[in-house]
Amino acid sequence: MTQAETQTQTQAIAGSHEQTARALGERAAGAARPLSFAPTAQKDAALLHLAGLLSDPERQAQVLAHNALDMQAGKEAGLSAALLDRLRLDAGRLSALGRAVQEIVALPDPVGEVVESWLRPRGFRVEKVRIPLGVLLLIYESRPNVTVDAAALAIKSGNAVILRGGKEARHSNLALAQLVRESLRAHGLPEDGCVLVEDPDRALMLALLRQNGLIDLCIPRGGESLIRFVVEHARIPVVQHYQGICHLFVERSADLAMAVELVENGKCSRPGVCNALECLLIDEPVAAQLVPMLADKLAGFGVELRLEDDARALLPTRLPTGLRVVTAQPSDFGQEFLDLILAVRIVPSLDAAMDHIARYGSLHSEVIVTQDEAAARRFVRQVCASFVGWNVSTRFNDGGELGLGAEVGISTTKLHAFGPMGLRELCATKFVVTGQGQTR
Repeated sequence: MTQAETQTQTQAIAGSHEQTARALGERAAGAARPLSFAPTAQKDAALLHLAGLLSDPERQAQVLAHNALDMQAGKEAGLSAALLDRLRLDAGRLSALGRAVQEIVALPDPVGEVVESWLRPRGFRVEKVRIPLGVLLLIYESRPNVTVDAAALAIKSGNAVILRGGKEARHSNLALAQLVRESLRAHGLPEDGCVLVEDPDRALMLALLRQNGLIDLCIPRGGESLIRFVVEHARIPVVQHYQGICHLFVERSADLAMAVELVENGKCSRPGVCNALECLLIDEPVAAQLVPMLADKLAGFGVELRLEDDARALLPTRLPTGLRVVTAQPSDFGQEFLDLILAVRIVPSLDAAMDHIARYGSLHSEVIVTQDEAAARRFVRQVCASFVGWNVSTRFNDGGELGLGAEVGISTTKLHAFGPMGLRELCATKFVVTGQGQTR
């Protein structure tokens, strides 16, 4: 094939992807308008139908058969244990998804909510009213539960959603999206309120990112490389979430038994998720007591501690069985491990801890463990992150745990949302002005 023929073929393929992307965008945009003014009862009925399908043993078996194909392919491809855990579905996880959908149904419908209202001197009233964003594009990896969470939140908030999952979850996403579309159709709503992109070709994703005028917002969920790729190539607005570099600072007045439990939960409950604890900061006066306690607790989970020399010197001579210890390198701080690895640093003060977080944090989740209310208030006021906690686990930075029902992602940018994005974060506002014939 000549160079000219190759170029012609490449242009033809690019043109085909552009046409496909536009067609997908038009389908979703066509569904977005009727969804934007659909009655709450109709949207809720469709979502309750979906929750029922997710809990039905027969439909669960169908979804799990699709998920088994993805799991087998993932193992053959050498996916890590953390990624396989994100990919795996079982009856319990499907039922939990159904309950999450029911929780979304129970939440107030944000569409039409009057956020603010005031009367102007000329006698006309001004209201700020919530409206759906329109068409959402979700780009995500590994986690098929996102298919249901994103679709349910989009439907409840009156938006249409285009779902572009990773190829590793292709069969699972298809099975779940079919349940969503079936539920919409059963209750008189446009099934293209949920559009699944079945072609995993990255060139098609690029074309979707160029659909300005059809797609209103892109929300990428996945590794840092995916999110940077999306941001660099998009011509539509993008909610950004690069990394979850989450810290926990144990202040000198802390209940150390509580601190150990919070470290265990933050690091070991699900190490492969974005709100997992990645770095532990210890106030110097309690380090000698806390480091051996942590070693005993974390050994049973096979955690690898990455310690600087001063912290390593505080370990017992004989390490607990199962504990791995490595000398920390500068690159370990500011690192998202997504594994049973924890960086540890001893700091001289609260100010030093906050300076460390300001330097290495990713605006995701930051926690202080302390019994000193003044220290806690300073930390909460001065640390900038989408989630700042006092005596809680970093794992609570989650839409469901915070009472949002679920989330489409956690934004670590401040426009237009900061933190887990639930129903209200999938809306904009418009001004509604009511008068009696006033002219300017």
